Amino acid sequence: MSVQSAAADVDVDLKQLFASLARNWLRIVLVTLVVTGLAFALAWLATPYYKATAKLEIGSRESEYTRPPGTNDDDKPILDEQGVATQVQIISSPDILKQVATKLNLDKLPEFDETLKMSALGRILVLVGLKSDPFDIPPEERVLNAMHDKLNVYAVEKTRAIAIEFSSKDPKLAADIANGIANAYIASKSDAKLESNAAATDFLAPEIADLQNRVKDAEAKVAAFRAQSDLLMGGNNAVLPTQQLAELSSELSRVRASRAAAEASAESVRRALQNGGSLDSVPEVLSSELIQRLRERQVELRANIADLSTTLLDNHPRIRALKSQLADLDGQIRNEAQKIIRGLAAQAQTAKAREDQLLADVNTLKAASARAGEQQVQLDALQRDANVQRQQLESYMASYNAAASRKDRKYSPVAASLIAQAQVPSQPYFPKIGPITGAAAAASLLLMAIGTLLAELFSGRAMRPAPGARFENIEQVAMPVARTEPPIDDQRRAFAPYEEAAAGHSIAEAELPSPAESEPVEVHAPAAGPADSVVGPSQPGKSALEPRQSRLGEIDVDKAAEKLIASGAARAIFVSPEGDEAAASAVLVAREVSDASLRVLLLDLTASGAASRPMLDSSLFPGITNLLASEAQFSDVIHPDLYSDAHVIPVGTADPVRAMRAADRLPIIMQSLTTAYDLVVVECGPADAQGISRLVGDGTEVFLSMLEADDQVTQAAVKLIENGYPDVTLVTPVGHEPGDPLPGRRSAA
Repeated sequence: MSVQSAAADVDVDLKQLFASLARNWLRIVLVTLVVTGLAFALAWLATPYYKATAKLEIGSRESEYTRPPGTNDDDKPILDEQGVATQVQIISSPDILKQVATKLNLDKLPEFDETLKMSALGRILVLVGLKSDPFDIPPEERVLNAMHDKLNVYAVEKTRAIAIEFSSKDPKLAADIANGIANAYIASKSDAKLESNAAATDFLAPEIADLQNRVKDAEAKVAAFRAQSDLLMGGNNAVLPTQQLAELSSELSRVRASRAAAEASAESVRRALQNGGSLDSVPEVLSSELIQRLRERQVELRANIADLSTTLLDNHPRIRALKSQLADLDGQIRNEAQKIIRGLAAQAQTAKAREDQLLADVNTLKAASARAGEQQVQLDALQRDANVQRQQLESYMASYNAAASRKDRKYSPVAASLIAQAQVPSQPYFPKIGPITGAAAAASLLLMAIGTLLAELFSGRAMRPAPGARFENIEQVAMPVARTEPPIDDQRRAFAPYEEAAAGHSIAEAELPSPAESEPVEVHAPAAGPADSVVGPSQPGKSALEPRQSRLGEIDVDKAAEKLIASGAARAIFVSPEGDEAAASAVLVAREVSDASLRVLLLDLTASGAASRPMLDSSLFPGITNLLASEAQFSDVIHPDLYSDAHVIPVGTADPVRAMRAADRLPIIMQSLTTAYDLVVVECGPADAQGISRLVGDGTEVFLSMLEADDQVTQAAVKLIENGYPDVTLVTPVGHEPGDPLPGRRSAA
């Protein structure tokens, strides 16, 4: 089958394209001069307009001497961006514009009322309905509309200043209107201040009179309740019972601590005497001067006994006398300890009696403090009410005095001032003859040049054939398949022997030539003839085949997997002359090697997807043809086997003829796959030695799948051996029974 696609590749001839500008220079120059002349004439004849600008500063203008008491500049709100924008709207409001229009008699000027001097053209437009009749609009509104059209009020960027621009045919009138709007705005703010002061005094006067009466009543209630409840205040602003209760509680805690300390000391001394322990560790014993002297005498006697024991025996009268004195000292020390115990017990009893007395006093004061607390709560409530009303009265009095003084003196500091008065402009802002003429000349010249270039380009005169452009001829001959293979699409059969050329453009697109830049590709796959095309009927041909057959070794799937694992091969190329049924060898070998905990990928380059379809249960997954046709990436075309840990790249769903154009990139794709996986198994279908040449690399094993040893398999093996693959290994899937390392999956496979 032959597939031909012709593409007439052309390039833009830049020399021819830009030469059109030189050929049409006269027309370009003439049009540019005409447009420039018209622009100059219109700008020269246009009515000049003058623009005047006045600037206002928005901010506090009050000094510290005229400021109300208790306030400062920090109390004044600072206008933010939204506040300044609000003032802009106020300046351009109709009320202010009406004041300026009335003061300057703008309704008497034709510039602001077109009905005073309406042109003949304007009357005709009104008659035909292309323009609204100005007589239908009230005169005041006509003037305001004209002022709005000529007025521009805006906030100066990053400041609290507002600019007022007004344009007019009369330069003096433009300056007068800009200054008039600014002054009218300041006057309106001043009037608003005076009105605010008057409203404040009218409101505060009756409120102050009412508050004065309420403050008197509240303070009288506080005094009466204080006299009735007989509440005496002690230190720290507390009532007397509460203060006494606090003091007695502190004394009670101290007495309890003293009693507990005395009892604990007596108990420790008593325990030491009863247990016969040492009294040296008891602080009360150590603090007794008599016991300390007895201890010193005891130490001295023990030292004398120790000195005499070196020369005298224990029964010597002197030693016995010293020991007797030592025993008497121990008795005296114990007697003194008993006295200390009795003293501590007496001290504890005294503290207990004092504690009982204090406890009774505390209970009495608790009741008195509770009653005083309830009365204090009521008194505090009355006091708070009186304080709140007095504070409100004082605040109203201060505000009233400040507002009244400003009202009487007519003092109203405005938070705005004129910082730049509008001056009479000497030069019109429109029209600018020079810029308008220059812009018209540049624009007309540019547009004429672009139009000329586009006309030359669209006419085809600026196009030329691309270097090396020709018809691309791709001729493919379908390889024979097994007799059980169903009919498939012609393009898929044409692609079958060369699907090994389907490699991803994303890996090596910059390193390999594109189809448009390469020479015409002609791929010829020899069709497999009958057996006598390789081995003739004569005896010499048969004898020539026998030595080659002796070099082949037939193994099963398990042995093939063991061979790949033992040799550490990176690629396993499977050729299946008998068609799709023999492709089971590649699938079984890939699964066996994957079961050995190696990373395995199967690349299906058959025409019908015979190798990948049993692993994915579908032929609709994107695969190698999609990768070649620039429709998918590696992550899109690699899929997991449903019945093992192996991965698989199916044939895909893209056009195989389009994918063939990137066949030269297959070696780079194979190199990338062998880098990512321990073993890449490629099922080529009924391919020949030339077809698998792109797939072979370092560490490659070539296998020939077979179902039965017929002439077709023999011829394919001889062809591979003759074309440089002497180590071809025959593999058969017949009789293979896979194990079950993945329960529930391999059985389904």
